[in-house]
Amino acid sequence: MKKLLLLSGKGGTGKTTTAAAFLRFANAKAAADCDVDAPNLHLVTNLPPQPESTDFIGGDKACIDPTKCIGCGLCAEKCRFNALEKDGSNYRVNEFFCEGCGVCTYVCPQQAVTLHEDVAGEQRLYQTDTAVFSTAALKMGRGSSGKLVANVKLAMARKAPECPLAIIDGSPGIGCPVIASISGVDLVLIVAEPSLSGISDLKRLIRSAAMLRTSVAVCVNKWDTSPAYTTAIEDFCCADSIPFVGKIPYDKSASAAINEGKSLADIDCPAQHALYAIFEKTSELLGL
Repeated sequence: MKKLLLLSGKGGTGKTTTAAAFLRFANAKAAADCDVDAPNLHLVTNLPPQPESTDFIGGDKACIDPTKCIGCGLCAEKCRFNALEKDGSNYRVNEFFCEGCGVCTYVCPQQAVTLHEDVAGEQRLYQTDTAVFSTAALKMGRGSSGKLVANVKLAMARKAPECPLAIIDGSPGIGCPVIASISGVDLVLIVAEPSLSGISDLKRLIRSAAMLRTSVAVCVNKWDTSPAYTTAIEDFCCADSIPFVGKIPYDKSASAAINEGKSLADIDCPAQHALYAIFEKTSELLGL
């Protein structure tokens, strides 16, 4: 099974829209949404109404027993993350600040503070007799996104049927979830934006993939909003021997389809035709 990951330098470039179209074009039996901070690929895919959900344990958080706490304040004094707050005569833990380091448990003279496993998110697995879709949602303020992304990919790999291609929708940017998404994939398709910042984002993504020794290809969305920057991206790819697989025009019918929860693969429009051509070239790079 070949794994294709779609990435973008920032949100709003059309990465998820492209991934949704590729799912239809390939009739993919294995897919994952690794944008665990804001997953939305499931909104435009035909999935069972209820996924199989499991808690994701991201680490430990401190917890204070109010019946044992004497309000001495040592825990708050020693906490470098300022996660302990005064609560009447006692103290309580701010779960958004706590990093689970355990210093508070060490200094508390009453053993009122203990560490407990923290449910940092929820993994979701949609399954049918012939296909699997893996995703997750990270809780607010949790920093274990990379580990959760790895779990999402692992769940897809374990449950996926025999199939030639898996489509993975990644997170925007180059942070921990992106690095975890890139690991182990066969090709990264970068959906670029034709702008000055878009070129900068593209170069950062290419460097990140290169450090992980992963091949990349590039396409440009809404290319006709700035033909000059689109040409600059094409020239950059040519100079660095990076496959440039196509460009998608700005298409008002695409916006209407997305607002209706449809995939661009389901409508006949210029953007759909361009996406299909990009899909074919990307499939060739994967040897499919």
